[in-house]
Amino acid sequence: MTRRFLPLALTSVALLVWGVLVVPRLPPAPGVRTTANLLAVAVLLAVTRPSRTELGLRRDRAGSGLRWGGLVLGVVGAAYVVALLVPPLHELLDDAAGTETTAELLLRVLVFIPLGTVLAEELAFRGVLLGLALRVLGPVRAALVTSVVFGLWHLATARTPDAAVQDPLLSAVAVLGVVAATAGAGVVFAFLRLRSGSLLAPVAAHLATNALGLVAVAIAVRSGGRPALDTPDLGAVLSQLAWCG
Repeated sequence: MTRRFLPLALTSVALLVWGVLVVPRLPPAPGVRTTANLLAVAVLLAVTRPSRTELGLRRDRAGSGLRWGGLVLGVVGAAYVVALLVPPLHELLDDAAGTETTAELLLRVLVFIPLGTVLAEELAFRGVLLGLALRVLGPVRAALVTSVVFGLWHLATARTPDAAVQDPLLSAVAVLGVVAATAGAGVVFAFLRLRSGSLLAPVAAHLATNALGLVAVAIAVRSGGRPALDTPDLGAVLSQLAWCG
């Protein structure tokens, strides 16, 4: 019985070691983490050899994936528009971290996030890991287990060294909040993958959350007419979760 769970356990550990220990130590130069993540996922695919069904890449399910993904894309996009139009919500986005130039923002939104974050993470978690989990667990437990691993994957990006020095307790709470939020997002992404039968659905949802979120933050900061603050907040979280460049 234990040996049945070994591929799932080893893959989970390998993903966490990569995401929490290796990636944060890579050079910060643009594109390095994106390239590294794509290469790591290529190795993961070569080692585990999942079927197209397990990856959610069956052609006959692509239409369903696009429909579900498009729905979520529209809902998330509408939510960010509302956040930009409603003053209190606009202020939450305005208190953002990061003030990239337009070129840097476009590079992150059009290249680094779609490839290094969305494609890499969806292939790894809603593709390979969820496929392995479904071999030994039912759909609900498989979704929960892989989503917990997905949340823990974000431990490194959730940590803010300056905040930890100033208030360790507050920093720990913030880290737990980010891990819980990303685990919750993982549950939604897993549901979309299972419901649609296609990886395209969580890819679209993930892209909407990260890329549109970063664009909303940039619009809020620039329209607010003041520099970004250094305190952790909604904008900072959105920026941190788009760490792939």
